[in-house]
Amino acid sequence: MTARGQRGFTLLEILVALVIGVLLVTLVPPLLSGMSGATELRGAARQLAAGLRGARNEAITRQHEAVLTLDLEQHRFGVTGDPRAIKLPDSVALKLYTAQSELIDGATGNIRFFPDGSSTGGHITVSGPKLAYQVNVDWLTGAIAIVEQEARP
Repeated sequence: MTARGQRGFTLLEILVALVIGVLLVTLVPPLLSGMSGATELRGAARQLAAGLRGARNEAITRQHEAVLTLDLEQHRFGVTGDPRAIKLPDSVALKLYTAQSELIDGATGNIRFFPDGSSTGGHITVSGPKLAYQVNVDWLTGAIAIVEQEARP
């Protein structure tokens, strides 16, 4: 006993739905992976900015110099007063521009903050293939800013 008003899906409708599903499964992941690179860069720049702000706050509150030490080869940094070493993604390229007196060796350097909030100044560039972020540290005020820019070859 079947009712006349009931209908099912036709074979053509099912095939169209399957084709759309297959297209979504194959096209969406590459689009999302392209965005994750920019997200990873932005995240690394924000981690560095947070570390720099932490060092500045440490210098002001404790009334003694505080340092952010960046290891370019190991992709990690540490801040005075914090025993942790923060690991940055290996896929990002790092460059440090700081005072000559703050360079430890070819791959390690510091940005130093003083009790009045000022610093040695400089910037750290976090870059990928197409995009880069520059984390700037003003020497006079110690202010930290993140600037987006195109990656340079």
